[in-house]
Amino acid sequence: MRMYLLALNPTDSVTEGFLPAAARLGLDITVLTDQPEAHRRRCPQTEILECDVHDFRAVITRVAGHHPADAIFTNSDHLQTQAALAAAYFGLPGKDWRATLRAKNKAEMRRHLAATGVDVVRAVELGPGQDPSALAAADLPYPCVVKPREGVASEDVVLVEGPEELVVRAKEIQARRPEAALVAEEFLAGELYTLETLGDGRLRHALGGFHSTLSAPPTFIEERHEFVAVHPESVSAQVLAQLDALGVGFGACHTEFVVHEGRARLIEVNYRVIGDQCDLLLAQVLDIPLFEHILRTHAGEPLPADLGARKDGAARVEYALADRAGTLTAAPEAMDRAADGVRLAYRPLRAVGTEHPFYRTNRDYLGVVRAIGSDQGAVDRAVDGFFAAERWEIS
Repeated sequence: MRMYLLALNPTDSVTEGFLPAAARLGLDITVLTDQPEAHRRRCPQTEILECDVHDFRAVITRVAGHHPADAIFTNSDHLQTQAALAAAYFGLPGKDWRATLRAKNKAEMRRHLAATGVDVVRAVELGPGQDPSALAAADLPYPCVVKPREGVASEDVVLVEGPEELVVRAKEIQARRPEAALVAEEFLAGELYTLETLGDGRLRHALGGFHSTLSAPPTFIEERHEFVAVHPESVSAQVLAQLDALGVGFGACHTEFVVHEGRARLIEVNYRVIGDQCDLLLAQVLDIPLFEHILRTHAGEPLPADLGARKDGAARVEYALADRAGTLTAAPEAMDRAADGVRLAYRPLRAVGTEHPFYRTNRDYLGVVRAIGSDQGAVDRAVDGFFAAERWEIS
């Protein structure tokens, strides 16, 4: 079976998750990417074809001129609609392109949820190049959040306290991203959680999720994720109802939401499996072939009624973060160890000797710790002990 995988940069999800899973399933994988050399360096045994994957017409043309496709898949936030349109063109299983667009376009997500009566969040959209002064005149409550309409990784997501600051921050984002549309929306109070789901269009499994710890305002950097095996039923029902309204139900989905006084409200919907190595941890703590299940779904196979997931797992993901610009001069090497019933893995995300600016986003990650056990207290002690013993130096 020939599966085309659309990708941008070679992420850990692709290289450590999906490509090994495809090999175990016996799938013939062809990667379509606009960064072919980066993929060839990390995936030398995989067929790599250069393609403007941002353009669904280029994807269709590339596939039509190569081997016949049995499946088309992507785990990229930026390429879900392109993959959905290409799969639909060839009559293959895939996501509804309207749902992928609603999930990616945060302004359209808000409009659609309001139109269906599920939730109303006051929001204003600002097109590329439009004067941010229009935001100040909008009927927005403060504080509010301004962010790129199709942004990812907390990049340029800022909490603002008033209309003057909103205009200033919007202009700053426009200077960095002149082609980007922006959204300003009311700040949704509450604790931040995620719900991870996997569906085949008729059946949907809730895989649990994470309780996320964020940096101090005005930024929203995800610093820590603690695994939550099962959310309260009332909370899950609210989130799933909003996903239903958006048309989300095929393949993997990572949904971020806040809970305040029992009410669950969506922050964003990433219509793919969770990233930043949380997907690798999720597969381990649930003890299921998560990546194989996702690929099988896109190959047209139905999901089993019971995935056989463990119910007693405890896990935590935490990131070492840069606090300034400069060159990373000291950092721990990759390691795996087990003690006191906890398996701990550390993976560097930035090489010693590299110089970077201070992004104030998830791009400030220097490394990631994954810890899994059956007791949350033991997991927390293992992670806290690791960070107490190791050091990262930037000069």
